[in-house]
Amino acid sequence: MPWTDACATDAIEEEDVIRWDHGGRTYALYRSPDDQFFCTDGLCTHEQVHLADGLVMDHIIECPKHNGQFDYRTGAPLRAPVCTALRTYPVRVEGTRVLVDLG
Repeated sequence: MPWTDACATDAIEEEDVIRWDHGGRTYALYRSPDDQFFCTDGLCTHEQVHLADGLVMDHIIECPKHNGQFDYRTGAPLRAPVCTALRTYPVRVEGTRVLVDLG
């Protein structure tokens, strides 16, 4: 699948997350403290809550509902009640644009 233009690099603050809706699905786009970009499914695997409403700390996204945590780089669950990993997607930056491979 081709790379999809998701947003401008400056749309995401350092150590933050934004919601991105595309093709009838919701994703979460992250900018790490070391200025890298990441993408995961946008809903928590525990209760289908939007992760973009959660708290980003370092490389961790905390779900706003029950405080479960994931490593957004790998999707790995880190703290209960989440136990199912998030799906992650390859990201690249071209100029000032963040592109995601949804394939």
